[in-house]
Amino acid sequence: MRAAQVLATTGPADVAVRDVPEPTPGPDDVLVEVHSVGVSFPDLLLSKGEYQLRPDPPFTLGVDFAGTVVSGPEGFEPGQRVAGVGGWGGAAELVANPASSTFLLPDHVSYDEGAALPMNYLTAQFALAERAQLREGETVLVHGAAGGVGTATIQVAKGYGARTIAVVSTEEKGEVARSAGADEVVLLDGFRAAVQELTDNRGVDVVLDVVGGDVFTDSLRVLATQGRLLVVGFAAGQGIPEVKVNRLLLNNVDVRGVGWGAFAMFRPDYMQQQWAELLPMLESGVVKPPIGATYDLDGFAQALVDMDDRKALGKSVVRVR
Repeated sequence: MRAAQVLATTGPADVAVRDVPEPTPGPDDVLVEVHSVGVSFPDLLLSKGEYQLRPDPPFTLGVDFAGTVVSGPEGFEPGQRVAGVGGWGGAAELVANPASSTFLLPDHVSYDEGAALPMNYLTAQFALAERAQLREGETVLVHGAAGGVGTATIQVAKGYGARTIAVVSTEEKGEVARSAGADEVVLLDGFRAAVQELTDNRGVDVVLDVVGGDVFTDSLRVLATQGRLLVVGFAAGQGIPEVKVNRLLLNNVDVRGVGWGAFAMFRPDYMQQQWAELLPMLESGVVKPPIGATYDLDGFAQALVDMDDRKALGKSVVRVR
């Protein structure tokens, strides 16, 4: 079968499509015929050897995928539509994935949308429900709001009844955030003042930050009393910001880490519980992944280059079939 593989951990230049043996599923695995694969930031980091998981090359990329069941344990029947998530390995014509992280996909959700769901939306659900303990009526500020995690957070927050403010770097990205359902959109340059105006100087209850870098201190400053700043990543590439803990005392605010994978991987039923939480949001339409650029399997390396150049809007998807 064909698979997009990392041949050396030197970045997208050494990602190539090759013929590899078909996987042999274990007793608790679902064998899936892959139709679409989501392109995720971990894929880019994996290609550079910079992710916390470091498989030895050559290995197959692909964290998120969607397709049809070939075989599986109880609860999975051949022909069922599914989405799944794993550390890597989904960017192939077939994947064997644990049943605990393979989810039945509603009929109205496309394969492209299915491949855009698991990592980003489960991360968003974990961040907002588990780590932020978000309550209906609160306000959530989302950095990097036009990206995959950003748009997912907007939609999941809306599903929980929150008000959302999207922070973006360009007007074009603002349109992506609005299309995803953001209530308000502000530009990164001067976002602090804009947010204070939108909230009558009260501030926001939750900030979700996938960017890090220079925005971090101002993100702390826009938190309302007992606000929570969620640290998800450092996409700005400006290093890891430091917290002056006296800032936490001044307004009784928290900085909370969001490590969804480390939490979920060691709790076998947790991802299925999360998926069940998302299903009503999928059915209502508040969760509908915005699909950005699409590529064929041979274009996986280019998809990573475009992500690295910060050209990706919404969720990029690779179509295997």
